[in-house]
Amino acid sequence: MPRAHDTTRGLSTSQGSGRFTGALLVVLTLACWTTIPLYLAHLKGIPDPASAPGPDGSRPPLVDPWTANGWRYGFSTLLWIPPLLAAWWWGRWPRGLWRAALWPSVFNIGAQICFGIAPYFVSPGLMTFSLRLNMVFVTVGAALLFAAERRIIRTRGFLLGLAMLLAGTALTVLLQPGGLGGATGVGVLLSFGSAALYAAYALSVRTWMHGMPPMLAFAAVSQYTGLALVVLMLFFGTRGVGPDGAPDVVRGLNALRLPGGALGAEFGMLLLFAVVGIGLGHTLYYHSINRLGLAVSAGVVQLQPVTVSLGAILIFPNNPEQHLSGFQWLTGLLAIAGAGVMLFTQHRLASADRAPIDEFDDLPVDEGVALVGQSNEPPAKP
Repeated sequence: MPRAHDTTRGLSTSQGSGRFTGALLVVLTLACWTTIPLYLAHLKGIPDPASAPGPDGSRPPLVDPWTANGWRYGFSTLLWIPPLLAAWWWGRWPRGLWRAALWPSVFNIGAQICFGIAPYFVSPGLMTFSLRLNMVFVTVGAALLFAAERRIIRTRGFLLGLAMLLAGTALTVLLQPGGLGGATGVGVLLSFGSAALYAAYALSVRTWMHGMPPMLAFAAVSQYTGLALVVLMLFFGTRGVGPDGAPDVVRGLNALRLPGGALGAEFGMLLLFAVVGIGLGHTLYYHSINRLGLAVSAGVVQLQPVTVSLGAILIFPNNPEQHLSGFQWLTGLLAIAGAGVMLFTQHRLASADRAPIDEFDDLPVDEGVALVGQSNEPPAKP
């Protein structure tokens, strides 16, 4: 009997340690994904000294969004090469990986383009609240493609959460001080576009990459995405001007002209936040799911708009354009509560009568989104 008691106590201690580690991991994940919209807003505020000031005396950003995307994703792509090489070396390479990753990568590229440009037009808080519509797009797509999802979507709890999410997001956007004219409207539309494309990514993963190791699948998607965003930077990025006044041979070199140059803190931050958001954040989130389960991990990450909005107050205290109003806080929290109700309802029904949800279906493709849980059912046949 004492021996059995010791075994039970040991299991309890081990489980408690695992939950503590999981909680730490998901909090770190939230911190990682909180930093990215805030950093992009900071990057936008660094003016280009070589450009002419506008009528209001302001200058365009030194690093445009195409350049920021190219450097960030291009650098982070390098971090995902070792897992791919290790899988090939040890004979664990999934068959058809590159072909399967093709369509998910197309949607990821589009989503990342919108995600990277949006902070140049809208505050980080409003952007991340707008991204919560991702769950609505996933819901609609899942209802069309996956028969098993329709049972969950028809429940009162899920529909209540969906209504709360839609109402909260719409009111948060409509209550924007100054309205949605000009740049703000563009930023909101880009955020909605990013949310829709991230949903398409999630659904395409379920269709083409189901059953593949999550980290390897994401590593393959990252290679396609990084290559595409670097090429887009070379086509659409700002062509800088060298010290001699001559234009650069290639576009995108203004990142090397951030204060301090290539060895300065600003350029180091550009690369650091690429690692934090695209590399470290995804790894921490996946391991937190293994310890806490999907519902808890995804629920915690839904708080990202709150942490981003609080961070904007701290980092940009004298820039009210980066802040949400009091009413926007209330409606934004309503949207997050709705997302939580949707996650809870889905998790409860999935746990009652089906096998556990595959974590990969919920591995978000980037720092701005934690996708709603999906079942493991194959796509419905037409």
